Amino acid sequence: MKQAIVARTDIGMGQGKLAVQVAHASLSAYEKADKGLQDQWKQGGQKKVVLKGQSERQLHELSEIAKREGIPSAVIRDAGHTQLEPGTVTALAVGPAADDRVDSVTGELSLF
Repeated sequence: MKQAIVARTDIGMGQGKLAVQVAHASLSAYEKADKGLQDQWKQGGQKKVVLKGQSERQLHELSEIAKREGIPSAVIRDAGHTQLEPGTVTALAVGPAADDRVDSVTGELSLF
């Protein structure tokens, strides 16, 4: 079991902003998972990987694949209070789900 968080590299987020967006994505996708997946993931140590995303379009495309596959996912849009314009897509979380299911969506991406 794992979760992959894809964060955009093309919008110039600072390290703190990046950390916050990754956290938002992780929690949002977790909340969309059913209780069984939540429990399994928590008991397995809540494994996460953070990956590089290249564009808003890429995150939306990966999100659609996750939805078709029935994998919990969440696209995060920034509120615009600090570095980014309101509504800017910053991150996507895929999972928690079995490693191979998450990899079927995000396996081609590089680690952050």
